[in-house]
Amino acid sequence: MDVLQTVILGLVQGLTEFIPVSSSGHLVIGQYLLSGSSDHLYLEFINIGTLLALLVYFRSKIATIARQVIVQKDTRLLRNIILTSLPAGLTGFLLADFIANNSFFGSLWVVIVALVAVGVVMIILDRLPHASVVAHGGQLSWQRALLIGVAQMCALIPGVSRSGSTIIAGKLAGLTHAKAAEYSFLASLPIMLGVTLKLFLKSTDRAYFVQHMPMLLLGNLVAFIAGIIAIRFLLRYLSSHDLSLFGWYRIALATVIIAVLLLQ
Repeated sequence: MDVLQTVILGLVQGLTEFIPVSSSGHLVIGQYLLSGSSDHLYLEFINIGTLLALLVYFRSKIATIARQVIVQKDTRLLRNIILTSLPAGLTGFLLADFIANNSFFGSLWVVIVALVAVGVVMIILDRLPHASVVAHGGQLSWQRALLIGVAQMCALIPGVSRSGSTIIAGKLAGLTHAKAAEYSFLASLPIMLGVTLKLFLKSTDRAYFVQHMPMLLLGNLVAFIAGIIAIRFLLRYLSSHDLSLFGWYRIALATVIIAVLLLQ
């Protein structure tokens, strides 16, 4: 992989990890266009840059959560974040090898179907039944937090979008679009931390990192910068808009991919 390809994939990862259009789906598409195949391990390693973007952007919020737990003995938000993280975290951990080696998770047709299906939900989201309104993630019941986690588990399928699935579920659970996005980002932290730590436990994965270190460092730096920009943009955008724009984008992208595949 050359420098230009690395920068492109870093930009794609950083922007689409947080904007609800599916980073995994875009990276699968990007790798196919650039090299004709999908490298699942590369996609996992390039998550490090976006993890750092989350930690830096939400450093004050993370400190506030720590004070709530330690000083105020208020564990509701932390409890909910953990509950939301559990379904996808456990599924990803138990099925990691299956996901990495199964062609289903690298298929462009899977990405196309997921892009369209979730896109339609985003367009009609505000017309769907919603739970009673809550002000922030700490006010969610444990049952609602767990259901958002089940939705996040669906994001293991490329094209679904981790942020998209949790923002949709958070909105249905009673959060505003912006608060659902913020909760989505916080709830992704345990999973992203777990994925990163797991990568460095296996000797073969460490060897892959060493072998591709220059390009991975560059890709993660680009992903970090793009991720900060994407988080700021999305939170501001959703403070006064819904998800329908992203839904239409997903459908348009799927249409373009189908056309390209049919013309090959």
